[in-house]
Amino acid sequence: MASRVVMPKLTDTMEEGVLLAWKKREGEQVHAGEVIAEIETDKAVMDLEAFAPGLLRKILVREGETVASGTLIAVIAEADEDIASALSDGVTAAPSIGLGPKPASPAGTASPTSPGRSGGERVLASPRAKALAAERGIELSTLTGTGPGGRIVEDDVAVASAPVAQALPVGTDQPLSQMRKAIARATVQSKAPVPHFYLTVEIDMAQAERVRDEFKQSRQPHPSITDVLIKAAALALKRHPEVNVSFAGEAIRRYTQIDIGVAVGMEDGLITPVVRNCGAKTLAEISVETKQLIDRARQKRLSPQEYTGATFAISNLGMFDVDQFIALLMPPQAASIAVGAIRDVPIVAKGVVTVGRRMKVTLSCDHRALDGLMGAQFLKEFKRVLEHPQEWLTPVVTS
Repeated sequence: MASRVVMPKLTDTMEEGVLLAWKKREGEQVHAGEVIAEIETDKAVMDLEAFAPGLLRKILVREGETVASGTLIAVIAEADEDIASALSDGVTAAPSIGLGPKPASPAGTASPTSPGRSGGERVLASPRAKALAAERGIELSTLTGTGPGGRIVEDDVAVASAPVAQALPVGTDQPLSQMRKAIARATVQSKAPVPHFYLTVEIDMAQAERVRDEFKQSRQPHPSITDVLIKAAALALKRHPEVNVSFAGEAIRRYTQIDIGVAVGMEDGLITPVVRNCGAKTLAEISVETKQLIDRARQKRLSPQEYTGATFAISNLGMFDVDQFIALLMPPQAASIAVGAIRDVPIVAKGVVTVGRRMKVTLSCDHRALDGLMGAQFLKEFKRVLEHPQEWLTPVVTS
């Protein structure tokens, strides 16, 4: 029986995907579970597997095209099988969803072409290069590839896009990437219906920094500030489980597991990989897992299970010299914390001015699930944990 292959809907926010590359050609044998295509979702690049064996009889979407979730993109069937019904039954091929028209060339100026490349000649380019070129509105035929055999690679597109972006005339529309489209949808769904309120405190980070220095001096892998924040948030949430919740319409859903998302900035948006069950993990375990997740996030290699379902979130912009900001809540979380830079500030105690190391954090809360007192109690505990790291953040002394 013929098997229809459709653009999957891998997450709740995914409305369309980019067919980056076909791993099989028309007429080739396909086994169940075998990867047949590479798909770019709103957050990651993922492999698409075949659900049934047979021949890849028909490919309906070209590499680099963007189509809506549920669109028929291929048909798998036996060599002598009639696939007419598979092409028309239930799901039909839909026109690709373009990224918008490219800016018109100035009057009297012809579009450039690469030397030695005729208009009908197929351009050799990697899947990532094609995706980046489509996202940035760059014609691959105008580029000279530096890869094997003159193949255009991602770096070629990145280098070419910088001067082109600067030369765009005022008022030119820049097409949205898949990630930026997802961010636009999610933030509207968050900010419009969710009644946010915000609480800000200043935290003394001198002791936490001192203990981190002890890690370095003991030649142990030392945790980042973000790792320390995750562990501190997990400890505070264990002591205030009423914050580890979400609003569920007619109920407040309480979570037994603490899953903390960490916002990771990328070139075309951000993603929030989730460190699962933080309350049961040591700082060292959190540090290793966070680094792996962030590395894979920047490579766009996370699975949907790795960046959805956070019950709490942390966004740290301190490394960019940001003093203070507020973070939007992304369901299901009812609370999220925004972290600023650690700074030298004047501290007055008993009439004496000294220099202290301070960091401002702002807690965003969903007022449907949390009240000001609950948020303030959690924030007080979070502050206490960070200001007394000797209770939980102690390096192992080695000889």
